[in-house]
Amino acid sequence: MKKTVLIVDDDLDYLYQMQLKVQGFGFDVVTAEGQQDAERIIETFKPDLAIVDLMMENEDSGFILAYKLKRKYPDVPIIIATAVTAETGMTFDVRSEQDRQWIKADLFLDKGLRADQLHREINKLLKI
Repeated sequence: MKKTVLIVDDDLDYLYQMQLKVQGFGFDVVTAEGQQDAERIIETFKPDLAIVDLMMENEDSGFILAYKLKRKYPDVPIIIATAVTAETGMTFDVRSEQDRQWIKADLFLDKGLRADQLHREINKLLKI
């Protein structure tokens, strides 16, 4: 059975590009155009993996969505894709236990990631 990836981003061009990429890897894709849209979707739908933008309606939308997703579906891997490092110089990581306690993501990736790298990370998180 095909795995389904939820992709959440308020940049519709980026969302569409990501959708095509991830479908090209052989996954089904469900998209959401922001945190609130995604919250409605996860009420009734459990994705196999989620790729979430960090800054959408609010600067911390991705963190809030990841928290809510993990609370409802603790076993769903979450990738936070962000351009925040390029835009602000701030970096986030989930390597330390302290960060993992408040950042409910399994991986941080910078936007503009090469397709083969993204595919590898998705497969690793889904244990394919």
